[in-house]
Amino acid sequence: MDDNIAIRVDHVSKKFCRYLQRSMRYGIQDIASNLIGMGTKSDKLRKNEFWAVDDVSFEVHRGETLGIIGSNGSGKSTILKMLNGIFMPDKGKIEIKGSVGALIEMGAAFHPMLTGRENIYVNGAILRMSKQEIDEKFDDIVGFADIGNFLDTPLKNYSSGMYVRLGFAVAAHCEPDILLVDEVLAVGDRDFQIKCFRRMHELKKKGDVSIVLISHNEYTMREYTQRCVVLDNGEMLFYGGSESAISFYLNKLAREKNN
Repeated sequence: MDDNIAIRVDHVSKKFCRYLQRSMRYGIQDIASNLIGMGTKSDKLRKNEFWAVDDVSFEVHRGETLGIIGSNGSGKSTILKMLNGIFMPDKGKIEIKGSVGALIEMGAAFHPMLTGRENIYVNGAILRMSKQEIDEKFDDIVGFADIGNFLDTPLKNYSSGMYVRLGFAVAAHCEPDILLVDEVLAVGDRDFQIKCFRRMHELKKKGDVSIVLISHNEYTMREYTQRCVVLDNGEMLFYGGSESAISFYLNKLAREKNN
């Protein structure tokens, strides 16, 4: 892969099953098939399965911020989870060059029974930070999160906004080569959102960080991204400059509203 490319998504697809019981049955069948060396036919849909992401390809250059736009259920978060290694693609290939920090779901890497302080160390370790690194950045993380007197309170007592504050603070201070940010930032207040985007700018200036950003906010996409992917029902409808992508998406929404 070219040194100027941080992420390459090549004809990637991911399928899910609509029903939990059948999904568990398929999982057992797949494990059994792999154990006896038969493999699985991951490129085919079985009963009640659907493509959450279907044949999507794009690249993210070093230092670039790529936006992913689409309505709920379009496949945006599924792509981010594949980029973060939470899901594996059923078809296609993903190449990533560099370390990854991610804020994908509220509290995804947090334990609700542990305190904010303890979760900083747990989450930092998941993001491949050493204890020494976390120690050195601890005060900056806490200051950025601005969770007041709740640092030594179990996370089960945190509000959704406090979860996001702490999660972004840890992810942004691990200084990754690639930062993945889902639309969970919308949970935070306006001042915190501004602080987050300032931090993303700082990361890009300091280390040529690449960012993949999901947002429903067209103004956010115009301001912070260079290129965008437009998704609908798992398919990529547009991939190009942000202004053109936003116009395409808004026109699509207008046509659907008028139909």
